[in-house]
Amino acid sequence: MTELEEFRTETRAWLAENCPEEMRDGDITAENQCWGGRQWEFQSEAQRLWFERALAKGYTVPTWPKKYGGAGLSADEAKILEEERLRINARKPLSNFGISMLGPALLAYGTHEQKLQHLGAIARGEIRWCQGYSEPGAGSDLASLKTKCEDKGAHWLINGQKIWTSNADISDWIFCLVRTDFDAPKHKGITFILIDMASEGISVKPIILISGHSPFCETFFDNVKVPKSYGENNLSVVGEVNRGWDVAKNLLVHERGMLGTMSPLRGTTGPESLGGFAADQIGLDEAGRLSDPALRQRISQAEIDDWAYNLTVERMNDEANAGNGLGAKSSMLKYAASELTKKGTELRMDIGGTVAATISEDGIEYGSLANTWLYNRAYSILGGTTEVQLNIISKRVLELPS
Repeated sequence: MTELEEFRTETRAWLAENCPEEMRDGDITAENQCWGGRQWEFQSEAQRLWFERALAKGYTVPTWPKKYGGAGLSADEAKILEEERLRINARKPLSNFGISMLGPALLAYGTHEQKLQHLGAIARGEIRWCQGYSEPGAGSDLASLKTKCEDKGAHWLINGQKIWTSNADISDWIFCLVRTDFDAPKHKGITFILIDMASEGISVKPIILISGHSPFCETFFDNVKVPKSYGENNLSVVGEVNRGWDVAKNLLVHERGMLGTMSPLRGTTGPESLGGFAADQIGLDEAGRLSDPALRQRISQAEIDDWAYNLTVERMNDEANAGNGLGAKSSMLKYAASELTKKGTELRMDIGGTVAATISEDGIEYGSLANTWLYNRAYSILGGTTEVQLNIISKRVLELPS
């Protein structure tokens, strides 16, 4: 038995012993994830146990070094852990932007002191982060942002506004792009800074969408004083002042990669397959098939596309783990996931007919397929619009001329 085969055997046994049955339901909706943070309350004893057991093993952030709260797993070991988790339909023990976006950026650009303070808190679920990137006049053209950050000697002074700040109203800290030099070319005068959301002068206003419930918020900075350092050598700025775009690009790769690694036909409308959903809604004929051949073809094509997509994700992850990096290819995953997610939900709406068109009564909570269908339209915008992704793919992957 090879070392990896032995690791798989041990991992399978550990999951069987430590993951509660209630956490093996394949339910990966936003409401049922463990997000952590100062305001977090566990939804059940099973969720708490699963988190605490995974944390003790380093499995909330399995590939991070042990000194920062991880398990120090290799890429191959982490892949096995993920395969075994999915095999039993277990939920992730902890999910948040600190893990999927800020953490990798800090590992690449952060000082030792920054890593010690922030990565450990992320791994332990103590701090929930949000992302301060987009502004009312700087969405697709993010580098045109205008949130002003002035050097006041002992502190930074920040004024401006961010928009589409997911979960800003329930987050503890924000990683933020600000402009520290208005005279420099727009990509050169940006700084990446870490801010406590409890700071005086920060206010948040939730944005309600057509789908009802929304994680999005407007975030306002009114003379917010941010210390130069949160302790000895623990700077609030990550990377170099006026060179924050380098950090931002690194983080965007991980964001788009994260958005692109969800299985498009799972997770946004429940774990049930399209075929199973259609059988429940429409029924089967005497031969045990859906009677409509056109519908059978559409479902088959959607599931084939999903299968091919997930194989592509696996291949790209293997390439990244081999040291080739994901880079601009993350835009391929993000674009494909956005389109397949929308098409999958549209197909479920067609299958459900008039019954599926029902909006939840309060218009706020998730729950109905129609709410999900409306919300999923946002996937072609959030994380970088479809048009932006196609431009990146054409220029940086296919190397086509402008």
